[in-house]
Amino acid sequence: MTDLPPWRRPPRDHFPGVPAWSMPVSVVPQEPFEVSPLGPVTREWAWGGADGSGVRVCVLDSGVDADHPMVGGLDRAMDVVKGEDGVLAVTPTEPGDPAGHGTACASVIRSIAPAVSLTSVRVLSGGRHGSGAALLAGLTWAIEEGFDVINMSLSTTKPDFRDGLRDLSDAAYFRRCIIVASAHNMPVHSYPWPFASVISVASHDRPDPMTYYYNPSPPVEFYARGVRVPVAGPGGRRLLSTGNSFATPHIAGICALILGKHRALTPFQLKSVLYLAAENVAVPEGGARVD
Repeated sequence: MTDLPPWRRPPRDHFPGVPAWSMPVSVVPQEPFEVSPLGPVTREWAWGGADGSGVRVCVLDSGVDADHPMVGGLDRAMDVVKGEDGVLAVTPTEPGDPAGHGTACASVIRSIAPAVSLTSVRVLSGGRHGSGAALLAGLTWAIEEGFDVINMSLSTTKPDFRDGLRDLSDAAYFRRCIIVASAHNMPVHSYPWPFASVISVASHDRPDPMTYYYNPSPPVEFYARGVRVPVAGPGGRRLLSTGNSFATPHIAGICALILGKHRALTPFQLKSVLYLAAENVAVPEGGARVD
């Protein structure tokens, strides 16, 4: 088994102290793997000088507190509600977040890409739980609206919604809407993060918000900061939170920076740029990568 490359092996065991699917890179040595550089992509080329201007990001979550100083306002706030006919619809609403989860994610995106246009779509009602139907409705709306990046720090374990989410993920991919989705915090199967058409994220335990790693052993593709992350908390406070939910908006923010500088990138090009600029792949300026 050891002679197989990482992407051909079974998933790693869960590591205590970090969310499932994640990697404690501060204590576990990174395994060398073969890299085939595709061109002179550096971090400076990818997002140097960018602030996310002109990029529209949608946060599909529990809502967002637009007044929190770490969020810095919203362009739109939407909610998935059931009409008198029983049909779910996405309608404008007053900004707010009964759970705080969406606000925390939005604050991370804002910290990475301060000039992005942020929109909130509440698909979780009354806390951190919602229906699969509401998730599908909110995601459908976000794709039809043509957001550049859709942050999904959530997933469903219900297989009844797997096919619908896969179809929507593919539709987003072909419409150049980047879905950045978090792996579940428990070692269970959930969706849509394992789909190849999305960018999947789990956590690492380094403190630098711009440091992320490529994972050569999928299904998770990237590790971003997800342990003791500074996020917006209730009442204007600042909290430290851990979870794949908070690793995901780091990558969403970095995607916004890249798209802000290179507007014509397709989803597969953007994923390639993320790969080439990852901490364990990037070639240092003026140097060579050594395994």
